[in-house]
Amino acid sequence: MVDLVEIQTIYYMVAATGVLVAAAYYVLNMRATRRTQELALKSQDQTLQTRQAQLFMGVYQTSISRDFLHIAMKMDVEVKNWDDFFDRVLKDPETYEDFTGVVLFYEGIGVLVRENLIDVRLVSLLISGLVTGWWEKYGPYILEGRERLGFPRWCIEFEYLNDRIIEFGGENPELRIVPNVGSAHSFE
Repeated sequence: MVDLVEIQTIYYMVAATGVLVAAAYYVLNMRATRRTQELALKSQDQTLQTRQAQLFMGVYQTSISRDFLHIAMKMDVEVKNWDDFFDRVLKDPETYEDFTGVVLFYEGIGVLVRENLIDVRLVSLLISGLVTGWWEKYGPYILEGRERLGFPRWCIEFEYLNDRIIEFGGENPELRIVPNVGSAHSFE
């Protein structure tokens, strides 16, 4: 006959086995959940990278378009000082339109870089010379224009983009990203 001690022993063993099975199930379930979360994060990261690449390619396509390059080349206006810049660039409707189209394009890229929607590395590798060349040529007049026109944010994102490209180039000298010297687009 089975006595009470044996029944209690069997009961404790069954209870302990139940606790052990529950603990093993919990551990396996936690591992599966963690793995699912890791896969979801990896998928989100890949989606983000794909969207950034698509966004950047749209920007890049504009920067190499015939119209944009034509305007950028046509904008090779030599100016001596703020008054000359104001008269030759800002007062002439066609030149103003061309100038504004280019700087607003760079302004938009600056916003995308600031908001981490496009990596400054991509911009630096592909169009750093265009950006830094334009800022070098027209930046001093933009800075003075902020004061004279009372518009402190005028092309501030373009300036930010230029500064980030130069900073990136300084951190990565092997890429030889340096500000242009001379004209906004040296084709010689």
